[in-house]
Amino acid sequence: MTIEYFHASKYGNGVRVAEEFQRLMAARGVTANVHHVRDARPKAMPAADLYVFSSPGRMGRPIGRMRRFLKKVRLAAGTKYALLVTEGAPKPDKNGRMPTPEEMARWQRVIPIMDEILQKKGLVKIAEGKVQVTGLKGPLEEGWAQKVEAFAHLAYS
Repeated sequence: MTIEYFHASKYGNGVRVAEEFQRLMAARGVTANVHHVRDARPKAMPAADLYVFSSPGRMGRPIGRMRRFLKKVRLAAGTKYALLVTEGAPKPDKNGRMPTPEEMARWQRVIPIMDEILQKKGLVKIAEGKVQVTGLKGPLEEGWAQKVEAFAHLAYS
């Protein structure tokens, strides 16, 4: 099995997640090639059994570089993909109230936006995952590696 992993990490958190995914796949005997979208050619994608796309969230959306990349991607309908994103961890408001899951779903739209772009192309999602970042530039949440491991298990099975 070959996996091509494309990320748009800005502050290095997405790179850490991608490297952990790559390490986990190598331990299973799976080749996982990691690429930053700035170095990839969306109209000439390498052949793979699975494509993983990863973007940090900015203002609740995938960053512009990733959105533009996904819109230009040329893959055959029916191609399998998975999403593993990094998003800001929820924080309490000025009264100390944490946002509800419904509020978070309205604000954090990274996965739905990426899904919409890829599903319009006829691609088929097999897994999704989310790792939270505790500050603007990091660090990653406690237990982030276990989330990547759970995602890797979904993507590989």
